[in-house]
Amino acid sequence: MEEVNPLAIKEENIEKASKALKAMGHPLRLKILCVLGDSELPVMDIVSKVGTTQSNISQHIDILREKEIITSRREGSKILCRVRDPQILNLLEAMQGPVNQIV
Repeated sequence: MEEVNPLAIKEENIEKASKALKAMGHPLRLKILCVLGDSELPVMDIVSKVGTTQSNISQHIDILREKEIITSRREGSKILCRVRDPQILNLLEAMQGPVNQIV
């Protein structure tokens, strides 16, 4: 019986994973994703939790949206953001685990 490699990724997911990792490579964008988690938050809540300017957060949200990492919608005067794909949350969770569990 052939042994299955748990790290084997389907070819179609490699490009998606690479694009996500590049977008998440900036510390501020990674922090935005961690703040969002599995919730949907208004931009101003993200600003207060991350601790930088609204303009700076908006620029990074635009990059994450462009890379299809997050999605946003308008509700009245608020822009609400959320992580688009639950697999991104799984990746964030794995990255925060102890190194010896990853290796």
